Amino acid sequence: MSKKRGLSLEEKREKILQIFYDSQDFFLLKELEKLGPKKGVISQSVKDVVQSLVDDDLASKDKIGTSVYFWSLPSCAGNQMRTVCRKLDSDLQSSKKRHAELVDQCDALKKGREESDEREEALAELKTIEMKYNELKEEMEKYADNDPAAVQAMKEAIEVAHVAANRWTDNIFTLRQWCSNNFPQAKEQLENMYQEAGITDEFDYLELLPVISVNAVPDQMLEGDP
Repeated sequence: MSKKRGLSLEEKREKILQIFYDSQDFFLLKELEKLGPKKGVISQSVKDVVQSLVDDDLASKDKIGTSVYFWSLPSCAGNQMRTVCRKLDSDLQSSKKRHAELVDQCDALKKGREESDEREEALAELKTIEMKYNELKEEMEKYADNDPAAVQAMKEAIEVAHVAANRWTDNIFTLRQWCSNNFPQAKEQLENMYQEAGITDEFDYLELLPVISVNAVPDQMLEGDP
């Protein structure tokens, strides 16, 4: 035997509204919870159903003293439907007006863009200009390294690196002197360690050379000619 299908939310709303319409009276929630099962709405769901009706303005509630009463009249539902209908009609008219405005704008934009020999020539010329622009843009990117701002930033970065390198060189010389003073008996071992670390007799402070722009290099050198 198949199980009886329960009521949907909309069906439950209709049942509760029918209670209001038939009696045209005011109810406490506990009273509606007793009447609901007689219409097929279980008492546990009556509260949520009634609240949904209140949220949609299909039912009203008011607190009198410590009690909250609910009610709904057929005229309330009719007024609600008329209000919704007026709003939808207003939205429809606004949409129609906006549609007409967009059609007019579209027609206005099409003027002067009709297919013609002059238009085709203008589009072809525009395409040629765009291609030339892209070629020049690519050419300029090749010389980005010679941009004054880029060159200046490179100079500043080199100066910072130069100062840092010589600072560490100075630290190494100071450490070597400290080791020599404190471990004179290990001079040979220390020299071997320096050699392995790349600290040879040629190890010295770095000299800062001027930055040469690519434009300043002769074309023969850039091409690799002797």
